[in-house]
Amino acid sequence: MSDLDTTFTALADPTRRAILARLASGEATVMELSEPFTLSQPAISKHLKVLEKAGLITRSRDGTRRPCRIQPETLAQATHWLEEFRKLWDARFRALDDLLDDMKAGHEPGPRDH
Repeated sequence: MSDLDTTFTALADPTRRAILARLASGEATVMELSEPFTLSQPAISKHLKVLEKAGLITRSRDGTRRPCRIQPETLAQATHWLEEFRKLWDARFRALDDLLDDMKAGHEPGPRDH
């Protein structure tokens, strides 16, 4: 599985997205991340393993604490990939807008140099 596949698979789950949203405001322990959910701590740990495998978070050891931190570089790669598609669709919507404007003005639609 490619890095992007692993990233998007990890992001497909709403619990994992909520965990990432929480970590965006700073590091947190497994216990802290478990608080808003009705899931068990082992279930949260499984979600964290998926996020860690995808490179979206890191976990370290600080005595008995296991703080988790978000890894923005992996999200940046996914964002870059999505941004390319946003540019493509923006261009297509602009072309569609131009065509609709021409049609409203009564002009014959035809090929355009864009």
